[in-house]
Amino acid sequence: MQNITIAIDGFSSCGKSTLAKALAHKLNYKYIDTGAMYRAVTLYAIRHQWIDTEKNINETALIQALSEIELGFVNNAETHHSDITLNGENVEQEIRLMPVSSVVSKVSTIKEVREKMVALQRQMGKRKGVVMDGRDIGTNVFPKAELKLFMTADPEVRARRRADEYSSKGQYFSLDDIKHNLQQRDQEDLNRKENPLIKADDAVVLDNSDLSREQQLEFVLKLVSDLQLIRREPPLH
Repeated sequence: MQNITIAIDGFSSCGKSTLAKALAHKLNYKYIDTGAMYRAVTLYAIRHQWIDTEKNINETALIQALSEIELGFVNNAETHHSDITLNGENVEQEIRLMPVSSVVSKVSTIKEVREKMVALQRQMGKRKGVVMDGRDIGTNVFPKAELKLFMTADPEVRARRRADEYSSKGQYFSLDDIKHNLQQRDQEDLNRKENPLIKADDAVVLDNSDLSREQQLEFVLKLVSDLQLIRREPPLH
């Protein structure tokens, strides 16, 4: 069976990473969390105090420091998934906190940041056998990916999922605050100048508002199976 590239795009808190990890595990593919990459860059900027309390970013300082930012992924023996590293430090937990979540979309609009991240992502996935999720994977990073998904869900469902994610880590925020954060991120993702969030013309839409994780995985595995079957069929003469 020939390996393929699976590109998953969609809105925040739609379960892209959860599905991508499950797919990668089931198919024995590499999983690359592109969102974690942007979060790590954001964390670097926060640590260097290049983002103020009003979420204004010192873009000049961040752009000049991009060559000093090294990102990688290491296997987590407990979760069996990959954790992101920032200059050799495992920052998987810290990048998921609200200070990063509240400003990562702004950081991701910076042209030079996106250019560096896209170059890294293409390098990581050049040998196929990869599942990559983000905002512009099927439209910009891998426009020729064999399978593209665009994930969405009802805003209320997304907010509850994010609230559950925070509470599982001992963080508690009001549902209204979470909804506001998600709405803000949506607007920034949809309207940014550099590679905004849009559905690729050949992407399969997956609205998982009422689907379990198992149902989502089954649905996409069927797509992969059908695609592999088509690719094995001899050409018509």
